[in-house]
Amino acid sequence: MNVHATRFCPGLRSCLWVLALTGLLAGCATPAPPPPTAATTYQPQRGQMGKDVMWLPTSAHLVKTMLSAAQVTPQDLVVDLGAGDGIIPIAAAQQFGARALGIEYNAKLAAYAQQQAERAGVADRARIIQGDIFQEDFSAATVVTMYLLPELNLQLRPTLLAMKPGTRLVSHAFDMGDWVPDQILGTERERAFLWIVPAPLAGSWVLRDQQGQALGTFELQQRFQQVGGRMTLPATDRIPQTATQWLLGARVNGRHLRFQYIGRDDGLHEVSLSLTDTQLQGDMTVHGATQAVTASRAP
Repeated sequence: MNVHATRFCPGLRSCLWVLALTGLLAGCATPAPPPPTAATTYQPQRGQMGKDVMWLPTSAHLVKTMLSAAQVTPQDLVVDLGAGDGIIPIAAAQQFGARALGIEYNAKLAAYAQQQAERAGVADRARIIQGDIFQEDFSAATVVTMYLLPELNLQLRPTLLAMKPGTRLVSHAFDMGDWVPDQILGTERERAFLWIVPAPLAGSWVLRDQQGQALGTFELQQRFQQVGGRMTLPATDRIPQTATQWLLGARVNGRHLRFQYIGRDDGLHEVSLSLTDTQLQGDMTVHGATQAVTASRAP
């Protein structure tokens, strides 16, 4: 027995080594799945409390309505304040081709939203970060969306009004106090509000024709996108006194200003101007004839 054992033990050891090596290689080929992380197991709960608000999702239908009303394009940067599960940044990237950034205070919710963007295949255009909306710089946005409480909207209002004229703002459910929205979206059951940041145009402006001749000076009073004022017409050889006319239908839409006034000839003068740097440029139509005009701030 000992002789047979001495003769066959080396072969047995070789077989055991082969079996052991085979098992090791098999283990390398099919590794055990990693344990789930907090990001993969976290699920947001409707009504969960955050820093200042509770999380309530916005429906996919209203999200599309909001982004459509804001006329989002691939050239836009959409910033969602209080991004929650990331539905708005994801939709902006996926359905409208825009770049999008979501700012979410809850770190777990932000990680979950970013994971949703990756699953949707838009992580290259939609990013959700953990941050405080009162600390993060989102001044480069061309569209801002939010679902915040009214008092938070009012706290943000000075920052939003200081953004580039023409920036579109859309708020789910809550308005901005006495800043009247440009458009109300949705229904009473689920609604949103749209504003377009107006250019600050209050003050005196000299309106001139292509030759640089002064056509008049108009004085604007402004509250948000609503403006009013008067046009002072210069004296002429035929009429040596200046004349004053009220501006009619005056309104600011982003960078654009429109108004009408009655001229010396009793004709209706229709003026359409757009802000470029510090000057207004556009045209004026009188009796069906249109000419280019500019306006610069009065000294």
